[in-house]
Parts: sequence; structure tokens; C-alpha cells
Amino acid sequence: MNKAITDGLVFNPPLFEDGLAAWSSQDGLPGSDTYATAGNAVIVPADQDFASCLELLKTEGTQKLRSMGRTPILTGCYLRVTARVKAVSGNFPAVRIGAYPIASNGSGISGLAQFGPDTQLAAYGRVETVTAIIGTGTRGGVDMGWDNRVANAHIGIDLTGPNGGVVRVDDITIEDVTGAYLRTLMDWVDVRDYGAVGDGVADDTAAFLAADAAANGREVLVSKGTYRLTDHVTFDERVRFEGTVTIPASKRLSLVQNFELNSYIDAFGDEEEGLRNAIQALFNFTDHDTLDMMGRRIQLTEPLDVQAAVFDKDTYANQRKIRNGQIDINGGPAFETTVVSASASYDSTEPRRLTNVQNIANIPVGALVTAGTGVGREVYVTSVNVANNYVVLSNPLYGAPNTQTYTFRRFKYALDFSGFSNLQRFTLQDIEFLMAGQSSGVLLPANGLIFHFKDCFFTGPKNRAITSHATGCQGMLIDRCQFLSTENTLRVQDRETIAFNVNKNDTKIRNNRANKFRHFGVIGGSGHIITGNHFFQGDNETLGQRSAGIVFAEAQAKTVFMSNYVDNCYLEWTNEFDPNPDFSAELSFGGLQIVGNIIFSSNVPSSYAPIHIKPYGAGHYINGVTITGNNFKTIKGQALNRVDLIDTTFATLDRARFNDVNVHSNTFHAVAKQFQNPITVPIVRGSAATNWEVDLTDFLPFGGEARVIQAVMPEGRVTNGGGATVWHMPYGVPQVNNDRQSVRLTWPEAVKGKVFVTARCDAPT
Repeated sequence: MNKAITDGLVFNPPLFEDGLAAWSSQDGLPGSDTYATAGNAVIVPADQDFASCLELLKTEGTQKLRSMGRTPILTGCYLRVTARVKAVSGNFPAVRIGAYPIASNGSGISGLAQFGPDTQLAAYGRVETVTAIIGTGTRGGVDMGWDNRVANAHIGIDLTGPNGGVVRVDDITIEDVTGAYLRTLMDWVDVRDYGAVGDGVADDTAAFLAADAAANGREVLVSKGTYRLTDHVTFDERVRFEGTVTIPASKRLSLVQNFELNSYIDAFGDEEEGLRNAIQALFNFTDHDTLDMMGRRIQLTEPLDVQAAVFDKDTYANQRKIRNGQIDINGGPAFETTVVSASASYDSTEPRRLTNVQNIANIPVGALVTAGTGVGREVYVTSVNVANNYVVLSNPLYGAPNTQTYTFRRFKYALDFSGFSNLQRFTLQDIEFLMAGQSSGVLLPANGLIFHFKDCFFTGPKNRAITSHATGCQGMLIDRCQFLSTENTLRVQDRETIAFNVNKNDTKIRNNRANKFRHFGVIGGSGHIITGNHFFQGDNETLGQRSAGIVFAEAQAKTVFMSNYVDNCYLEWTNEFDPNPDFSAELSFGGLQIVGNIIFSSNVPSSYAPIHIKPYGAGHYINGVTITGNNFKTIKGQALNRVDLIDTTFATLDRARFNDVNVHSNTFHAVAKQFQNPITVPIVRGSAATNWEVDLTDFLPFGGEARVIQAVMPEGRVTNGGGATVWHMPYGVPQVNNDRQSVRLTWPEAVKGKVFVTARCDAPT
């Protein structure tokens, strides 16, 4: 810093040869005595050492020489005053720099230092250089450390010691030495002082490293310019960017002391480039496990390929996190969906492969696979083997023909992690994805464990909010996130967006909120815990259609679905990821617990049911389900006929094999037939009869058969036709009539009265 250069300020006092009226023998204030008419001062036009100079006879104890002009004193600015003096004759005085501080109103300020150190003259004709530093701070090396009351000063010299000596004084100079002086006093160093050029052409790598090494606890300043770096650069000290840097994609800039997004944006002069390089550093040094976006909104003009940004690795297992910011999609061609159609063959003995694939080189990894038949929901391309002409799928197909045409749609995602072959323990927290129908949200890595979404907003995804195209969803956590669809004005049946999908096991989906997607989640694998979520999918249609909020796509779900708010959508349980969907020797539909949920609908027809089982092949049955403590309620439309339904599009269930079906303690509002298992119902006969029958169709879950009579208990007397009490017990016959949903009690004689019968649709094991 040099104010004489940058701001054009004049610090030097006038030359002596311009007249002694500008020089005071007192403090330099207006009206003080000058040397213009003094008998002890004269201008010497030519001196062998000084050329023109002032010759002064010392006549006072402290002989003052002060400029009548005002030298500006600026906060943070340090001035070095220099006087060259020599003794000519008489006694030898001492010489020092003197200065009188004044306020902005011109008045003097007392109590501040007014002179520098003495220099004793000791020989005639020997030139002595006398200096002092003036500044607005009491730093080491400052001779006159003033405060911010000082606005100007009258500067000159003092002669002290014995009178009678004659001295000659060269013109006094004042320099702004702030830049040089504060290099060791200020808390920063500039990379330019260590050889950086900043022209975008010269290699400034070595200069950056040298500046960081020299900082020694101080901040490094990258001053204005464009600095080309050709190798890795790590700043161990804090760094501040006024200029910008360029660096190859294979090299990284690591900011150890200020590792946050703002610093990287400043460094690269571009939000997207700053975010890419910050992510690269996040994966490549161990001083920080979190990239803080500092609340910034970053506009993306193209999908951010995270693995490409990291560049030098495609596996990573240490905990890492990106948090606290917004990602705003600035839509354009880079976010357009890639669509490829190709004929391919399928064989269920290789359930995750398409073979003999036409046009295979154009099929992108991460593409959604659809076809005319046999492809379940959310099946993606996991990998493509061009050399051997096959495509690996995220899930098996459920009955695809030997050959058909498939469509591959590759959505584009704000953050695309698919380039990682394995990524574990990665977290996105407090990030809002502002997609506005321009892009999808996040594509997970191919493989991994415990990818965590925490307190994020997914607003307006074009196709998907979170996609797993392989097994990177293993153990995934989605906590307290908001999923806001861009299709909220569409009818349910016209929607296509999905909040998330799962292919592997052990996810935790907790306390999220989603509105008006086609599906909130399509969940393969097993071992999931889904709790505390609120997802709603209604529309304004009168008695309108509804779609599945959650699709459980594996028959053996092994999942707890508890304390959720299921709003105008249903739960659908399928085996659409089974390559041989007809039942064989595997476990059938089991392991699902639906406990303590609010299951609500409005303005729906009586045929609507909030729990569906949809077998994709014949012979399946229920082999373990718990549906307890739920609140089923509908308003405005028609009362529901019942809440359970078997979707027989492909097949029905084998009702005769139901096992371990626990349905009880639910509450119902505007539901005609309220399912329960076991079910206890009364049988009342007003006239004597030997056979008493009761139809349990309205109660048994999912059309189950009345397979077991557990108990028969009379209420009051059972009497014969003559009114005598009958003490005999009947025997029971389950699975009566064609639908096998009735039970019959047969008495030893014709009787009348009331009994309660408890029956089950499942047999004891």
C-alpha cells in the first residue's frame, strides 16, 4: 500500500529554496514565527553534498524547524520522515525528527509523542541521516504512534544540545512506507511478494506455496489478477482471494483454514467451478469432513458429476458431508432427458441382464428401463458391457418375453454420484434443491452404504428426487426431508414423478413430508423402517383416482411401517422384482408390519381401498403380516366398501394358505366392512335350528377363508324348541359354502339363542 501512488497524496513539505516563509521556528501553526526574516537561517544555493540547502545557527535550547504545510495523517498509513544533516562549525548539536499533531479543525493535540530518537553530530562535514516513523498505531518500530484524533501534522526537525553550532539541512522527505513496513506487522502476506505474476499465463504454483510457508500464522492475500496453477496447492494458513485462480481438473486447491464454499467461489470466480473444486478438496484431504455451503444458492447450468469433480478416485469410505445451502437449476440442454430405444433379449435364469442389446453403446448407465410388458417400476441400468453386448439391471424383470423393445430414459440430476463404484457414509444436510421441473435431484453411487439425506428440500423435481440405479441405497437414511412435487396441479393418474426408490436392504425413512407425486417411494429389498412420514397424493377430481404412496416391491418385505400419515394414497405390496413371479418354493408375501398409522382419504369412490396386495404370479399367499392400531378414515366422497384389496391384474392369492395374519385393534370411520383377524361375531337364532351359519366375508382380511374356529361362547341360555336349557356344545365346520368364508355350528338338536364365534383366516403353525 502506498497512498502517494494509489491516491496521489502529497506528503513532502516544500523545498527550502522555495522560501523560508513556509518554515516555522515554532510548531508550524498558522501565525507562528517563520524563518523568513530570522537572522539565524539562510539558503545556501550550492553545497557539495546537498546542492541547495538550509544553513541554520542553533540559538535556542530546542531549535525547532517545522513545515507550515499540513501533512495528512491517515489511519493505517505509516510515514517515514528523513532529514540529511551535517555540522559546519561551532558546537555539535543532536538532531531528531519532530512533528506537531493537529486535529481536523486545525487545533493542536497534546499528550502525544512529538519527536523521534536523537542523532548526535560528532564531526564537521559528515552527513548524518536522521529518520523517524509516524503512524496511527503503537506498533513496534513506530517512533510517534498517534491515534485517530490526528488528521494532519506539521513536520520537520529539532536541534538539541549546546547552542552556537551551525548545521546544514537537506530538503526533508516523507515516504509512505506502509507496504514495506507492515509486511512483518500486518496479519497478511501477498502472493505477489513471493513471485506470483497473476497474468493467467505464468505458472504461479511455487509462489503460492512460498507465500503460504512464509505466512507463519498470518493470512495469505491473493491480490487482483488471474493466477495459473499447474499442481496441487494446499494453503495451511487462511487465504483471501481478490484475484482468481485456474487449475487443471486433475489438481486440487485445498484451503485448510477456511474450507467453505465462499472461499472456493472467490478463488475461481464462478459458483459452479467453486463448488466442483470444493467437493474435490473434500474428498482429498483429512482436515475437514464437511463442506459448508454457507447458505449460498448455487446455480447449476449442467448436472454436477461429483466423481468427475473428485477426479482421482471412484471409491471412498470415510465420512463426508455437504451442508447448508441451495442448489438452483438453471435449466438448459444439459438437463434434457436422454432417450434410447433398443431391442434386447431376456432370460430369467440371468434375471438382472438384458442380452443381445441393439444400439448398446448409446445406452447410458443410470437410465430408467421401461417396456411393453414384464418390467416393474423403477428398474434402472446399473452397468453396460459393450464388448459382450449386455446390460446389467438394478432389479429382475417379472416376466418379460424373450425379446422385445425397451426404452431407456436417462434423467439428469443436480448431483450425480453414479460415477462412484462405491461410496460410503456420505451425507447431504440442510440443502434445498430448487429444480422447478428442470432436473431431477440426486443419483446415488453404484454401490455403497449409509448415504444420508438430512433436513433437505427437494422442490419441483422433473422426474425423480432421489434415484438408486444399483445398490448405493444399502442402509440409506432419509430424515426430515421435504419432497414437493411439480405435478401438484395434475390429476393423480397423469403424474409421473417419484420421490425416491430403494433396491437394497435396511433403509430408514423417517419423518419426511411429500406432496402429490405419482409415488412417494418404490421400495425393493427388505429390512426397512419407515416411520413418521406424511405423504399425500390427492387431487381436485370428484371421486378421483388414487395412486400408491409406497410400493413394497418384494414379497418378503421384512419391513416396519409405523406412525405414518398416509393421505389420499394407498400402500401397494407386490412381487414385481421376481423374475419367476409364480409361486414356487420361495417365501411368499410376508414380514410386513403396518402399525399405528393414520390412513386417510377424501372424495374417493367406495371402491377405493388404502391397502393393496398385487401378486404378479399365481400361487402366492400371505405368510406373515401385522396390521394393527391404524386409523382408517374417509370424508367427503363415498364411504369405503372396505380398506383391503387384492389387485388381480395378474393373479390372485391362494386364500387357503394364509398364515400368521394379525389384523386387529384398528379404528374405522365411514368404512362399511371392517377387516379383522381373528374375528369374533355373534350368531343369533330366534327359532330352533340344528345348523347355525355365519358369513365372515365382510371381516376376513384380503378375502381370506374362514379356516379355523377358535372359540364358541353362548351369551345367555341356549334352549331347545320346548324352552329347555341345552347344555351340549356344537361342533364347528370352517370354510363353508363356495367362497369358504362362512363357518357352521352343528348342534345335537335344534336350538335357539345367541353365541359368539371366533374364527381366523389363517391356520395355526
